Amino acid sequence: MRDVPGVEGVAYIADGKKVYTANWGDNTIGVVDLARMAVIKKLPTETKPDGIAYAAPFRKAYVSNERAKAESVIDVTTDTIVKVLRFDSETGVPLYDPVARKIYVNLQDQNTLAVIDPATDTVVGRYRVEGCQQNHGMAIDAEHRRAFLSCEGNDTLTVFDLDAHRAIAHLPMAKGADVVMFDPGLGRIYVACASGAISVFQMDDPAHFRRLSDVPVEPKIHSLVVDPRTHRVYAPAEHAGGRPASKMFVFEAVTH
Repeated sequence: MRDVPGVEGVAYIADGKKVYTANWGDNTIGVVDLARMAVIKKLPTETKPDGIAYAAPFRKAYVSNERAKAESVIDVTTDTIVKVLRFDSETGVPLYDPVARKIYVNLQDQNTLAVIDPATDTVVGRYRVEGCQQNHGMAIDAEHRRAFLSCEGNDTLTVFDLDAHRAIAHLPMAKGADVVMFDPGLGRIYVACASGAISVFQMDDPAHFRRLSDVPVEPKIHSLVVDPRTHRVYAPAEHAGGRPASKMFVFEAVTH
């Protein structure tokens, strides 16, 4: 599948049997038909589309256009952009919280977390993330009301209480932090770091967190995903041994 230049973010729309891709190469959102494994439509969007979050109950997807300081709202029934929200900051990774039924967006220039109500597509809250500089990546433990934010500016994982709207823990990590993933079965948090590591943290309970290790990987790894059934971690690499490559690294979680 070649018509997804510079793809940065991907969202699976299960009820529509399609995938959205955030294509930095031509500033579009690609609509991929999974039955045909082909791009069937491209939506022009703002500068540098990055993360995508899907609010399934509202049939809407939210795309952070990082450099444009904007969030595009897509109606997944019609595959059209229905609204663009503007901010005074570059926008980092967005995520949908199924408990609060809200979209959270990192405002990384402001060290702030914005809250969008998908029912109205309006910003209903902005909360300062103390101790965090340039919050870009994010994962959520919706059950325990925790957000895990990768802070690029000070190489810190910040744990944010989604109900109290405040930071409750800060843990050091490797440089170049980007995507964050949470494995609820193990209480494990993973951060892809472009310096050449995956930083691994453990949530012992919703009030206690610790850093486990920095797993060495190839430099410039920006993304990863966790399989909640097997607990394996998958991380795509664009370089191997200092040369351009297209490889997928697979890691088994340590569970003892």
